[in-house]
Parts: sequence; structure tokens; C-alpha cells
Amino acid sequence: MAQMRCFSAKNRAASILRQRKHSLVQRFGLPENALGGHLAMTHRRCGKPTCHCADGQGHPMWALSYSFEGKKRVEVVPTDLAKQLRPLVEKGRELREAVMEVLAINLQLLRLWRLQQRERQPERLRRRSRVKRPSRR
Repeated sequence: MAQMRCFSAKNRAASILRQRKHSLVQRFGLPENALGGHLAMTHRRCGKPTCHCADGQGHPMWALSYSFEGKKRVEVVPTDLAKQLRPLVEKGRELREAVMEVLAINLQLLRLWRLQQRERQPERLRRRSRVKRPSRR
């Protein structure tokens, strides 16, 4: 996918971020333009007493919500940009789910391997390796 305009900020901080991103994309074979967070349509009242939104649902707007450095953030995005970001957010969600599934599978495989290792030990060694825990009475 070609570089999107919304990723083309120009300053030293943006340059450093792009270099780090390129390094991670190359190292782990990640998709270049996936986005984290959640994109949702919401409504907001403008506050004008004579506006139609004062009695109704409010003005529609798109919001990209995400966490960064432990803080929840929300970016209001124009409708045309939201249409461009939607597939990137979806790709980010799919990537996050795939990584979490791989990590969970690796944990399950480790557990199965450990069980197999225990089964291969002679019975007398298996009894020794068990730690007796006090009852919770």
C-alpha cells in the first residue's frame, strides 16, 4: 500500500518515528499501515439553542479512540478520512488478534511439552518433583 498522506508529517520527531516504524516493519514482517484503536460514529451537540441537534441526536462525527502511554485518547476525524482509516483499523485489529492467538498457542504448546517431559521421567522422579501444598482449610 502506498504511503498515506496522514502518515506524512514533516519534522524531526516524525522522521524518528518513521525510521523506527520501518525498522520494526522490516524486522517482523508487519503490515506497514495498520492502525490500532477503534473507529466509531458518534454524535455531538454543538450547543447552539436553535440548531436541530438541540432536540435531536446531535451532529454525526467519526472518532478514533486509542490508548497511548496508558492514557485513553480520542481523535475526531473527518468523514472522508474515516473512510480511508477504516480498512487500516480493521487490519490493525486482525493483526492484534493474530498476534494474541500465536502467543496463546505458544503457551499451550509449552504446557503440552512440559506435560510430555514429565511423562517421560521415571515414576520415582515424578513423585519427587511434585510439591505438596498445604490444604486451604
